[in-house]
Amino acid sequence: MSSSAPPAGRPVFTGLGVLSAFGAGPAPLAAATAAGSAAGFAEVTRFDVSRRGTRRAALLADPPPLAAAVLGAVADACEQSGLPGGAPLLLALHSDLRTREVAAEVAQGAAALGLAGVDRVYTGACVAAATAVADAAALVGSGRHPRVVVAAGHLVEPGVFAAFDAGRALARDGRLRPFSSGRSGTLLGDAAVAVVVEADTAAAARGVRPLARLAGWGRSGDAHHVCRPRPDGAGVARAVRSALARAGVAPSGVDYVNANGTGSPMSDLAEARALREVFGEALDGLPVSSSKSVHGHALEASALLELAVTIGALDSGRLPVNAGWLGPDPEVGLDLVLAERRPDVPPRCALSLNSAFGGANTALLVAAA
Repeated sequence: MSSSAPPAGRPVFTGLGVLSAFGAGPAPLAAATAAGSAAGFAEVTRFDVSRRGTRRAALLADPPPLAAAVLGAVADACEQSGLPGGAPLLLALHSDLRTREVAAEVAQGAAALGLAGVDRVYTGACVAAATAVADAAALVGSGRHPRVVVAAGHLVEPGVFAAFDAGRALARDGRLRPFSSGRSGTLLGDAAVAVVVEADTAAAARGVRPLARLAGWGRSGDAHHVCRPRPDGAGVARAVRSALARAGVAPSGVDYVNANGTGSPMSDLAEARALREVFGEALDGLPVSSSKSVHGHALEASALLELAVTIGALDSGRLPVNAGWLGPDPEVGLDLVLAERRPDVPPRCALSLNSAFGGANTALLVAAA
């Protein structure tokens, strides 16, 4: 970095826009995750699923085109932030034949909103959006930009649904049951989310109160298998330790974990082992849940959707419920949030974790503003 670069600031979130199966805005999503509502999941009618082993997902009733959904979330985040314009946009999308077209549509719409355009497109599977958030934090923290907008979108389509179904990745009983006995896979969900990541100094100069701070972030790649997680969870543990170290926060300083928790027998167990490696005996009293059990798995948009849930939990003090519970898996050993729960002391610091095919892992440490 050039010695003439402006002073670095700590990254904070000053704007948030959300579209999920529960509708527009973070409030319906926060209410559903805190209550453990399964109302977001229903029989898919958007396309034919009659020949699929699983027929349920968490979908919007009447979704706009993907680019419009993303731009709606961007507009909401920018409005909440009072964004002065000129910020670059980092965009996470699913990689398919329409990625270039959707990115171009988003770029055109972003310019109309006063943004500088789409700087980068992230297609790194289920950690794409978290990777973009980490890059945005580095950009504002280094002084290269006072603020960066991060957006992500994924609307469930027939091809992706069919691929996940054929790979037996979807829950055959139609329920996403993270860390539970009897879990059999994940369920997909719609999402379009945007956040404004801003240097705290820039936010203070504008008189804007942050929604939350991005205290730390960590990334790792274990390359164990193309789609299976490393059984001991070492890569996840490395990402968590990196986020804690960057923030200067001890494991005892974490009050809640929004886990990746896809409902896969193998990945849930590997993640539980990673948390045990990092937190040791303290894990027995650390609340953990996977908000995917309520809003579904939004693939490239999942990390940003779960970040929105985590920010909401810090704001309200209501922890997301780990829905779909049938009973304990003796190998998991987590203090799961199984009913609506508001701790005696409001959570001040929370982890949001994501993992992807190919062994990529991300950890975002979010602190109350």
